[in-house]
Amino acid sequence: MWLVNPLSVGLSFWFGRFDTWLSSRLKLPPSYLLSYSGNYTDDAKSWRLVDITRLTSKYQHDRADRRICTSLLRTKSCSLERALRRTQRFQKWLHAKRLTPDLVQGLPSPLLRCPSQRLLDRIVRRYAEVPDAGSIYMDHLTDRDKLRLLYTLSVNSHPILLQIFPDVEGWPFPRYLGSCGRLVVSASTQPLRDFYSAAPEVAADLALQLLAVLHSMGTNDLNYFFYFTHVDAGTFGVFSNGHLFIRDASTLGIIDKEEAGSQLIDGQQEHRDIFSCLTADCQSAFVSCDSIGEKHSLVMVCQELLPKLLKGKFVQPVQEKIDSFLQLCASGFTDDQGVNEAIATLSEILKPLRSCDSRFAYRYPDCKYSDKY
Repeated sequence: MWLVNPLSVGLSFWFGRFDTWLSSRLKLPPSYLLSYSGNYTDDAKSWRLVDITRLTSKYQHDRADRRICTSLLRTKSCSLERALRRTQRFQKWLHAKRLTPDLVQGLPSPLLRCPSQRLLDRIVRRYAEVPDAGSIYMDHLTDRDKLRLLYTLSVNSHPILLQIFPDVEGWPFPRYLGSCGRLVVSASTQPLRDFYSAAPEVAADLALQLLAVLHSMGTNDLNYFFYFTHVDAGTFGVFSNGHLFIRDASTLGIIDKEEAGSQLIDGQQEHRDIFSCLTADCQSAFVSCDSIGEKHSLVMVCQELLPKLLKGKFVQPVQEKIDSFLQLCASGFTDDQGVNEAIATLSEILKPLRSCDSRFAYRYPDCKYSDKY
């Protein structure tokens, strides 16, 4: 059936069609699952696999709703939209013509930990849930649009990142198809954890792609530095053509290297309100912008992902070289100077270990005729 969801807090509006939709009779996966697969079409003729992802767990969802009602209206249940509209933060949003750093200070999303005006303008200009998203000013956003945007940024910035850095421009994210309530729909990927037992040449290929993604996140034409606050086996995913992408962008932070001086200093980020506490512990300390270096994400990947992907896959002495490097990387570097060199070193070890065949459709048959591969 066709989807036209009601306008309520946190809801985006979009049109699409599923072969089955979310209702109790369909026996959905248990509430503890944050993601599951579906089939989607926008023309009623061709179907595509998609991931339907909860922006919060059921526990976080229920806790946030209770927190809104009890802290703002002193009741067990209430109209969430009416309650949030009364807040001081949203009243400031209502009267603001432009999204500025002071309007997002204290929000828990890593995306907004070190906000620059350039980044916030990009969010408003590319916000896909409004008819006209081409302006840096919020004149084209209705009051409800503003509340949707604020709520989404407070709960989970994953769908916003997919909108402002789209895959069609070369960013390593799955395609954003829409959102409904606390659900977001994007192109389907298989989580990296499913490849821990893959053949050596597949593991080498995925590890090389992972290193390339980390390099692009630190060095890109727009001068944004992306870093992870957490990585796990579900952070990255692989498309059916073998191409690796960032599957879960909720733990991505951004530092604007072009406007670093205009970002909020840490002391200005201590303002907390109900929007700061919807999914995060209100007492948790903010990560200092100055504490994030180029080695940050690489060290986490070397600790959490690459050993599981590459362990025991290759013959000696190659395996010994890989293990030694990963151990050095996981222990951290003395400074950020050697990060790119470290990525290049491991890449040179891995390149001869991958193969060129139809399993790697994203680069086949180009790999047969190019030294790049």
